[in-house]
Order: sequence, then structure tokens, then C-alpha cells
Amino acid sequence: MKNKFKYIYAVVALAALGGSCSEDFVSVDPKGSFLSTSYYKDEQQATSALVGVYDPLRKNTGGFENMVAMMNAGSDDFYAGGGGASDGQGIQNFSTHSLTSLIIPGSFWNDHYQGIYRANVLLSKMDGVNMSDALKVRFTGEAKALRALYYFNLVRMFKNIPLILEPLTTSTMLNVEQAAPTAIYAQIEKDLVEAIPALPTSVDAATGSGRLTRGAAQAILGKVYLYDGKNAEAAAILAQVNGTPGQPNQYGNHLLADFDDLWVVANKFNAESLLEVSHTSAGNSDWGFWGSGRDEGNSLNVMVGPRGYSRPANSTAADLPSGWSFSVPTQKLYDAMKNDPRFDATIFDLKALKAAGKADYIPGYQDTGYFLNKFLPRKTDVRTGGGAAELNYKQNSYVIRLADTYLLEAEALGATGARAQALLDAVRARVGLPSVPVTLAAIKNERRMELAGEGHRFFDLVRWGDAAAALSDRGFNAGTDEIFPIPYVELTGTKLKQNPNYQ
Repeated sequence: MKNKFKYIYAVVALAALGGSCSEDFVSVDPKGSFLSTSYYKDEQQATSALVGVYDPLRKNTGGFENMVAMMNAGSDDFYAGGGGASDGQGIQNFSTHSLTSLIIPGSFWNDHYQGIYRANVLLSKMDGVNMSDALKVRFTGEAKALRALYYFNLVRMFKNIPLILEPLTTSTMLNVEQAAPTAIYAQIEKDLVEAIPALPTSVDAATGSGRLTRGAAQAILGKVYLYDGKNAEAAAILAQVNGTPGQPNQYGNHLLADFDDLWVVANKFNAESLLEVSHTSAGNSDWGFWGSGRDEGNSLNVMVGPRGYSRPANSTAADLPSGWSFSVPTQKLYDAMKNDPRFDATIFDLKALKAAGKADYIPGYQDTGYFLNKFLPRKTDVRTGGGAAELNYKQNSYVIRLADTYLLEAEALGATGARAQALLDAVRARVGLPSVPVTLAAIKNERRMELAGEGHRFFDLVRWGDAAAALSDRGFNAGTDEIFPIPYVELTGTKLKQNPNYQ
């Protein structure tokens, strides 16, 4: 969403409303009671509340505990990196698949349930809002689609989670129990099916960029169906998103001609983007509230940058600010990608630059000499105004884009047939690669090359049943490490049960 849409939320301070099932919820400032009884009167207040429902999307690349850095670390293509083995214990332990209920960062649970709580409150109040019926329908659709997306992240990460569809109170929160994953998926699908006709086919670029569209919700639903084993349903809904492979779809979306353009910071809300997280350098984000939900910058940018980067005055190497060396590409990924046309946009080979005397850096933990170029910060992107420069990068990040849905549909089609072939060919042709026969193995490889470093790989490996083999050298235990342990604080004093094989 555009920043002016986003910043309305700061005025009403809805961040005080928590969504966790833990006892921490009891200590929330009583402002929550005031809002639930005397807010949501008109369109302006409903808009502010809706922005609050959108806000947890920032979890994708905002804050240290962001989805992309975390999920990269647990895959076979990246190490956690950073400054040392204790630099961010949660991300380090996920990288070695040694998480415990005390080490798992609680925000991966809390932030998503906060978004669900806000959606539930808004949905419960919508009938009484003084606004047009058309807007009520749209706001309801957005809230349901966002609730579905947050539940989708939760069920993939934790599997055994509570299904909460009404605002929790202090008298009901401790009695919540987990639902079967099948029930979670059924509700996600129901929310999205109901949301799709309520959403616009496009948004006003001047005021609504980043808000959900019909195509975005369809794309999410197609992905959900695939994870839920409903391949026919997935293929059908994704076909509506993808249209004719290689051509603009019914909403005007199409693959960008140049893969590199996907990573140009100024190229926000481009034609390939179906849903992306909006970041800004104008939020003056500072250390006092970093990771709290009030910071608006892309934290992944500084996290993936090399430490102590420098270059000679006459060097042709990229002009980079220093970073923290997280999401370190592995040698396995380098070797797999070295002859792929997407290599340079994906991997920054500082090892070669240093050997050639063109640049230097201080090796971080698990250093390979390679860095994630898709999100690597540039000096031209460094904030010069208020707040901490490190916390005010403005690159947006994709939640889902068209190349992803092309490959998802090809997979849903059983990796066979003319349409699956055309979908795979279109992704490859965009980067100048020839056609290869469509197979599941070819689709798996294409997803690895196309989406490297975007946080999808671990979920893909688990969905395919490939995680144990791919992560055998990283301590992965089949039957346990496919999902996270539930944070210990969420179990204390509640009816929630820990996931199997975790303490």
C-alpha cells in the first residue's frame, strides 16, 4: 500500500492490540478496550484499522526476525551467516536445524496472530461502520484475504495451531486449543474464496499500490491449494492468474522482459508483482523501535550486505555500504547457478572481486565470499535523513510474483502436458534459456534458480518431501524439523500442546 495509506495507522496506535495466545496478551495496554467499544465509526477509522491488518506483511523483510532471512537460513542454499554462531540465536539454530521452544523467535508466532487478531476485530465491527456498502465489501475481502495469508504462513511454519475467528478476550484466550491442519487449510481456502469477488481487479497506483487485488488473492489461493494437495483446484485458479504463458494476463500482469529489473529499488509494484511488501526510507526508523512493527524500512538489505566493505578509488566494483553478512549463499548454490543467466542478479561474487584487488571486506560467520545480490544495498539507497541509516532502506519485497505462479501451476498440472511445458518455457525464455522437457525435476530446478534467496526454498523442499536429503548435512531430522517448535511462552498456562519431538 502507499505510504500515506500506511501512515494513517500510526495515528490510531492500533499496534497496542496483540494477537498472541500467550499470557503476554493480558498485559496489553487498556487502550485495546477503548478501541473496541468506541472506534470503527466511519470510513476513516475503518481505513486506519485496515492498515493495521496489513501492517504485519512487513514481516517478510522487516525487522531482524524477518521471513526471508529466516527461511533462507534453513534451506540448503544459504547459511545464517552474521557475526558469529550466537548472532541471532534463532536464525542460527534454524540453519543447523537445532531449534527448541526456548530458542525459536516468538515473533514468528506473535506477529502473524497479531494480524489475525486485527482482522478479526475489524470483521466483527464492519457492519456498524458508517461507510458505503461497496467499501464494506472490499474491506471485508481484504481482511479475510490477509487473515488467510497469515494463517498460511503459520500452518506452514508450525502446523498445529489454534484457529481463531473472533477477537480473543482475557477470559477466553487461555482456553484456546489447536485445530487440525485440515481445518486451518479449510478456513484459509474459505476466506480466500469469499474474498476474491470482493477485491478489485486493479488498484489506483497513486493511492492504493500494495493493497490486495483479485489476482493477488487468486495467486495465494492457488498456492494454498497446492500445499493442501488439491492440484486440480490449484491449476484451475492459477490459470486465471497466469493467462497465456508469456503474455499479459487478464489483469495486465506479465513477466518483466529483463530479470534484473525485478531488483531495481525504484521498480516498485511492477507488472510481474502480484503482492509485495512496501518499505520506505521516509519513516525515520530508529533503533528504539526496530522490529516493533513501527519501523518501515527493509531490514533484509543491511542484513545481507558484506561487513567492512571497501574498494579502491579506481575500482569498477559496486559501491556498497557495509552490512551484517547474513543469508550467505552456499557453495552448492554457487555451483548450481554459475552457468545460469540469473547468477549475477542473484549472487554477488565478492570472493572474485577481492582476489582481483577490486574490493575488500571483513569475512563474517560462515563466509563463502558470496552475497545475496537481489537484496544487496547500494550507497545510492542509503537514507541521509532522520533515523538510523541501516534501518531505512526502501526496497520492496515480493510476497508472490508471476514467475512463481507460472511454476506453481506447472507443478499443479503434474509437470506434464502442453500447458505445463509452455509455463516452464516462458520462465526460461525470459532469461534466454532454451526449452527443456517439462518434468517435476525440471520445475524444481527452475524454482531454485528463479526464486533463490526469496525465502521459498525451505517450504518447497518440505512440500516435495526433499528436505531430509537436501539438508542431511545441516542436522535435519525427518519427522521433526519440517516445522518449528511452538514458542515455550505460548504453552505456559494455556491448553496448547508442543509439536512432536520438541520439548
